[in-house]
Amino acid sequence: MPTISSLHIYPVKSLQGIDLPHATLTTQGLAFDRQWMLVDADGKFVTQRQIPLLASIGVRLTADNLVLEHAGLPPLSIPLEPIPAQRCEVLVWRDTCVGCEEGEAASRWLTQAVGQWQGSDLRLVRFAPENVRPVDPAYMDGDSADTAFSDGYPFLIVSEASLAALNAQLLANGADAVPMARFRPNIVLNGMDAFGENACKTLTSSDSSYAFTIRKPCQRCKTTTVDQRTGLIANPKEPLRTLTAMNPYAHLTGAYFGQNTTLTAGDGMRVRVGDVLEIVPA
Repeated sequence: MPTISSLHIYPVKSLQGIDLPHATLTTQGLAFDRQWMLVDADGKFVTQRQIPLLASIGVRLTADNLVLEHAGLPPLSIPLEPIPAQRCEVLVWRDTCVGCEEGEAASRWLTQAVGQWQGSDLRLVRFAPENVRPVDPAYMDGDSADTAFSDGYPFLIVSEASLAALNAQLLANGADAVPMARFRPNIVLNGMDAFGENACKTLTSSDSSYAFTIRKPCQRCKTTTVDQRTGLIANPKEPLRTLTAMNPYAHLTGAYFGQNTTLTAGDGMRVRVGDVLEIVPA
């Protein structure tokens, strides 16, 4: 049976992640995951797809603050409470959401760190607690789920063996291996075959306190080409080119890696590195 080998959250969409020994499960994902996002002057989300240097901004959570860090700038602390009162409409892909404006100081800091986007300063917004952003029902088999500022699903699950298989092929192709951070997973598993996550329907903790349902393969974008510490791109073609060639889905075209997942039991429960999971095959 697979075990959880690592847990990761990305409090600000497209900034650096945080590795955790344990986390609280919510229907929107691991607690604090993708609760903040950068937007442009029109409220449209901005990610590493547009500004790869966002990967160079470090993120910490303290008991009271979200802390952003970047070389040459003093840290920026954003209070976790109270949640800002000023609301705005923001766009994530085709979803219009309600965001909470984090203010001018945050906007100035982010723009100093990575520059303007299309002639305007960046803005930092928080997912409004009263907002509900449903997951696409097309892949939910009649279930319902919601998420915050993720691309579309509250959890991304990947296995270590899948990365090992990808890296073996990258090396065979004369390219460099890539670390797991390139794929920005939430839950990493060991103890299963390469791409074994693709053959799962559900994953349940051994004590049955929580359960995940696999929904659809995750199509990958240029973020996988970005060094997740420096924001630099050494090879703009990899690992996407190799993933496309390895694609195990006969009905799909493109680069896929990892599985988009929802929580089907265990809202508010604790998930830990080392937890053993039981699989129901697809």
